This record gives sequence, C-alpha cells and structure tokens, in this order.
Amino acid sequence: MNKAIAACLGVIIGVSPCSFADTNETNAKARAIAQNYIILDAHIDLPFRLTQKWQDVTKATPDGDFDYPRAIQGGLNAPFMAIYTPATLDGKPQAFTHANKMIDSVLAIASTAPKKFAVATSAQSVLDHFQQGLISLPMGMENGSPIAGDMKNLQHFYDRGVRYITLTHSQSNHISDSSYDLRRKWQGLSPFGKELLVAMNNMGMMIDISHVSEQAFYQVMALSRAPVIASHTSLRQFTPGFERNMDDKMLKALAKNGGVIQINFGSSFVSQLANTWYDLMAVKRNTFDKQYGRGSPQSKSFERRYRRKSPYPYATLETVLDHIDHAVKLVGINHVGIGSDFDGVGDSLPEGLKDVSAYPNLIAGLLNRGYTEQEIEKILSGNFLRVWREVENIAEQNNTKHE
Repeated sequence: MNKAIAACLGVIIGVSPCSFADTNETNAKARAIAQNYIILDAHIDLPFRLTQKWQDVTKATPDGDFDYPRAIQGGLNAPFMAIYTPATLDGKPQAFTHANKMIDSVLAIASTAPKKFAVATSAQSVLDHFQQGLISLPMGMENGSPIAGDMKNLQHFYDRGVRYITLTHSQSNHISDSSYDLRRKWQGLSPFGKELLVAMNNMGMMIDISHVSEQAFYQVMALSRAPVIASHTSLRQFTPGFERNMDDKMLKALAKNGGVIQINFGSSFVSQLANTWYDLMAVKRNTFDKQYGRGSPQSKSFERRYRRKSPYPYATLETVLDHIDHAVKLVGINHVGIGSDFDGVGDSLPEGLKDVSAYPNLIAGLLNRGYTEQEIEKILSGNFLRVWREVENIAEQNNTKHE
C-alpha cells in the first residue's frame, strides 16, 4: 500500500490534515532530491530528433521531450544521447556516415553552449560536470550497424565518445539477432558479434542488450567479463509475450552478471493494454483496406478516426513505478535504473512522465512507495555509474596486463 495513503487511514475523508500537507512535503523533497543528486537517463533520442528537425535545445523548444530549461527543471544531469541508426541502413555504407552525423550534432550542442553542456566519456567526467553545474552528454550507439564488421570502426566510435553499443535494433544485423525479427539468422550472436563483445570488454565499451533476442541475451551473459546494461528496457512480467522486454529469469541473470536494467517509460513498454493497442489497430486497418482499398481517402483517414473512437491507452506514472518495484523486489536495489526513451517513443509517454522536466514526479512516486533517499539515488544514477566504472576498470586491468 502507498505509505502516504496508509498514514492517513482512519482519518475522515475530506478533513484529513495529512492529505495535502504530506503531498506538498513529498513533492518538495522530491524536487530537492532531483537537484541534489545526479540523474542519469540511459537513453534519450535527441540526436535522431534533430536529424528530422534541427532545433536549438540550449533554449526552450516548442516540441520534443528534451531541452536545456526542462532538463534543469527536472534535475537531469547526464542524458545518454542515443546515436541511433535505423535498421533500413543495416549493411549500407550510409550507416557509418549517419552515426557520425549524429555524433557531430551532440558535439555541436556542447561546443555552442559550453557553460551548459559538456560531452562525458567516463563515469568520473559525469561527476566532474555535476560539480561544475554542467549537463553531461555521454553517448551510446543504438544499433551496431555502423561498426560494419570492422574493429577499426569500433575504435573510431570509441574515440569519438561513444560509451555503449546497443548491439542491434528492429532487425537482425551483422552482430546479433533482434527481439523484433522473427528470422533468427544467427540463433543469437553472429561469429563477429562474439568477437565484438570481447573487444568491447577490452576497450571499456559497455554492452547494451536492449533489442537483442532472448538467445542472444544469454550468449552475452556467457561471454561478457564485464557487467552489461539494458539501456531502455522494461519487464515482460507486465507485457506477456513481448520479447523486447525482459522476463524474470533474464533479469536474475542480468543481476548475477552485475548489470543494470534501465526502465523504459514508453506506454507500450510498461502497459499490456498500450502494448497491444497498435496490433489491434493494425488488424482493423487491414480489414478496412480490404473493403475500401489501400491508399483510398477512407483508408488515409482511418487512423485519425480510429484514435478518436478508441483513444490510445496511455500508461501512468504508477505503471512505471510498478516495473521498478518488481525489479527491485526480484533482484535488489543495485540493479535498477532509468532509461526513459524520451524523444524516441513518440506520443506514447505515460501521464506524469511526458518530458525531462518530470523526474521529480518519478522521485515523489518512489518516496510514496517507501524508498529511501539513498535507494532513490541508486536508481537515479548510482547503479549505472557503478557498472560504468566496473567496465572501465576491467578494460584498464586488461590493458595493464598486456603492456
């Protein structure tokens, strides 16, 4: 039971002195925690958003989920910039160029506003930037396609600041099978993918298992000498059959590895109702297309009318908190963090978590569920930074051994 509610039981509804006072006190404490501790969000898709429509995010923007004023309001200190490559570019030279273009955009943000942003390439640099009042911009590559089967490219992207690689995305690539792709080309990882994991461990590049198939996940667990991350993934406990999320057995394996799951906020990731909404719409669209013809005026207006009749069932803040609760109860407080997928899940963010100004809402929810300030700090950044340091230390030990 919500502790704030439990504290008020037995008091006549409508005259409870705790109702508003406790809420105000909790919200004030949540805002203080947001400002006093590092908030590290492991996955924000700002770079791809800017390839679609360039905006100066050092100032307030009229749309999107991230800009500097909202980040300051929410207490966000270290948003991992997702260097996302669409699966349509898999196996094409444009993948390498596309990834570099998005890295350029992150570097441009930092260079044009050096009193607001700085690129972070180590766990320590995030701490240093926090002390300096700067927002860190670490980078993670979403979809390893730009590696293009060449270890020199791995070094290239590391040198440019990338610190984790999500091995694949919506389709299987030359590294790994995807959870979304029914064609399991490699039955897990490719031979090159297995070599890549070793090189990533040796280099100090974090391995991200978001998007990989279940078979690939367990192969990563067997091969990696360093803890791994799930940068923006939620729990299959609440979305049965959705392989993109992790089930309890996988979560336990991740914790045994020392890794951390960063909970995705997207409604379709945390709510079964939202998860199946698009599938139901697709079924009705197919029926509609058969009747009127694909591309007909009626077909083109289908989604608008469908949404009006069957509104998208947004998840809520409480739904996201349920995922955090379940993970913490299953594997402990040291293996859970946040990877919102802001700017990456479109108009599907939960009520109460619509953009980067909303982290205090999440913190207030955690306080209401009985989490201590120290436990919340671990969820906000401590667990991820611990993994990042361990990955760095393992790489340093390897380099020392081979000097």
